[in-house]
Amino acid sequence: MELYLLIACVILSAAAAVFAALSLKRAAREQEGEEALRAELAQLRAMQEERERALRRELADATQRTVGSMGEMLLQNQQRMGASLERNLAARQETMNKAVQDMHKTLETRFGTFATENEQKLENIRNTVETRLGAMQADNNRKLDEMRGIVDEKLQKTLEERMTQSFRLVNERLEQVYKGLGEMQTLAAGVGDLSRVLSNVKTRGILGEIQLGAILEEIMAPEQYLRNVVTAKNSRNPVEYAIKLPAEDGGSVLLPIDSKFPMDAYTALCDAYESGNPEAVRTAQNELRARVRGFAKDIRDKYIAPPETTEFAVMFLPTEGLYAEVVKLGMIETLQRDFRVNVAGPSTMAALLNSLQMGFRSVAIQKRSGEVWKVLGAVKTEFEKFNDVLVKTQEKLTRAHDDLDKLIGVRTRGIRRSLREVTALPQQDAAALLPTLGTDDAPEDSPYGDGE
Repeated sequence: MELYLLIACVILSAAAAVFAALSLKRAAREQEGEEALRAELAQLRAMQEERERALRRELADATQRTVGSMGEMLLQNQQRMGASLERNLAARQETMNKAVQDMHKTLETRFGTFATENEQKLENIRNTVETRLGAMQADNNRKLDEMRGIVDEKLQKTLEERMTQSFRLVNERLEQVYKGLGEMQTLAAGVGDLSRVLSNVKTRGILGEIQLGAILEEIMAPEQYLRNVVTAKNSRNPVEYAIKLPAEDGGSVLLPIDSKFPMDAYTALCDAYESGNPEAVRTAQNELRARVRGFAKDIRDKYIAPPETTEFAVMFLPTEGLYAEVVKLGMIETLQRDFRVNVAGPSTMAALLNSLQMGFRSVAIQKRSGEVWKVLGAVKTEFEKFNDVLVKTQEKLTRAHDDLDKLIGVRTRGIRRSLREVTALPQQDAAALLPTLGTDDAPEDSPYGDGE
C-alpha cells in the first residue's frame, strides 16, 4: 500500500514539474519577471530534489519492508511446502515399499513355481536322456560286438593270408638265396680257377691272344690277317697275329701284333696304390716300366723284319687299366722311338683296326676304279638302247590311248542315241535282270549305277 502511495507522489511531483515548466514557458512568452521565474524555478528544483530524496528514502524503506515480508512469506511457504512434500514422499515411499513387497512376494511365488516346473521338466528330460542313452549304449555295444567279430574274422583271415604270403615269399627268397649261394660258390670256384689261370704266365698270354683274336675277327675279314705266322726269315718265333697291308708292288706287307700281359707287375702296382706308400708305388712303377720295355724289345727283335714286315709292330695290352698305367708312365713315345713298337689297349686297338679297314677299302676302290669305269660305259650304252625302247613304247601307248578315246566317245554316244527311245527300267528290275551288273557291285562311275 505504501508502495502505491510513493508511486502516486512521484507521479504528482512529475505533474507539478510539468505544470511549472508550462508556467515558466507561458511566463517566458509573456516576458514578465524573468528573474522571479528563475528564482522560483530554482526553488521548485530544490523542492523537487528534496522530494525526490524523500521519496527515494521512503521507497528504499518500503522496498526493504516489502522484501522482508516477502522473505518471510517465502520461508513460510517453503516450510509449508517442505512439510507437504515430506508427507507426500512418506506416503509414496510407503506405497512403493508395499508395492515392492507385494511384487517381491509375487516374484518369489512365480520363481518357486518356475523352479518346481523346471526341476520336474529337467527330471523328465534326464530320465528320457538316460533311457535313450542306455538304449543307444546297448545298441552300440551290440554293433561293436558285431563289428569286433567281423574285424577279428577279417583280421584273422588277412593275417593268415599275409602269413601265408610272407612264408611263401620267405621260402622263395630262401630258395633265391640258396640259388645265389650256389651261384656265388660257382663264381668263387670260377674266380679261383681264373686266379690260378692268371697266375700262370703262359695262360695269361693265351687269354690276351684270345681277346686280341676276338677283336680282329669282329673288325677284319679273315683274309686280311694271319695267325701264328713267322714274319722274319730264318726265325722260329711266330707272332700271334699279323695284318696283311697292301704294298706298292701289288703284294702285301705284314704288321706284327703281339699281346703281352704283365699281370704280376700290374697287380703289385695296384696293391701299392691301395697301401698309399709312395716308395712302394715308385718301385712297382719301375718294375712295370722294366717289364713293358722288355716286352717291346722282345717284339722288335723277334717280329720286325722289313721289307717282309712294316717298320713297326703293335703290342696289345688286354686291359684298359694296364694300358692307362703305361700311358701314365709316359712310355708310348719312348717305346715308339726306342723300339718302334706302338702300344694299344682294347679300345685303341679297335680304333686302329677300323682305320686300317678304311685304308683297305680305299685301296680296293683304287684297284677297281678301272673296272667301275668300264661298267659305267656299258651302262651308258645300254641306257641309250633302253631310251629308244621307252620312246617306242610311249608312241604305242599314245596310239592305244587315242583308240580308246575314239571307242569310248564315238561308240558310247552312238549306243546312247540308239537307246534314246527305249524306256529305262527301275533300278530293282534292272538289278534282277542283270544281277552281275547291279548297282551294288557296280563302281561309282558305272553307267548302271546312274539308272540310265
